[in-house]
Amino acid sequence: MDCKNWIKIEFPSESVNVMFARTTIAVFASQLELTLDEIEDIKVAVSEAVSNAVIHGYRNTRGIVVLEAKYSETELEICVEDFGHGIPDIAQAKEASFTTIPEERMGLGLVFIHELMDQVSIISEVDQGTKVIMTKQLNAIAN
Repeated sequence: MDCKNWIKIEFPSESVNVMFARTTIAVFASQLELTLDEIEDIKVAVSEAVSNAVIHGYRNTRGIVVLEAKYSETELEICVEDFGHGIPDIAQAKEASFTTIPEERMGLGLVFIHELMDQVSIISEVDQGTKVIMTKQLNAIAN
């Protein structure tokens, strides 16, 4: 990717930082020629990825979440990474209604991310963490 602009931020795995990440990515994405609906989709996808890091990655312990974003002429790429528990079975985690906390969660976070973004890649290792890489294709960007 021929990167035109990028950001990288780290923050504690606190639930209040889900909204921070969501707002930050909306401001970053507002530099691009995206519709309000597309920006909303990106915000929801980032919210879901960061929520998963906070809730499932760290499971009520404190850790670090890394949010990175970059864009080129043709795409916006966003990466959310944690260094928590990891996902033992990524295919199972992608299934609708699968959750590690069934009494509290619907299990639709990864489903939403896949529906809202053009490409999604999940890299995870048990006890090492998870990286969710999301891509949105762009038609054109502002200078």
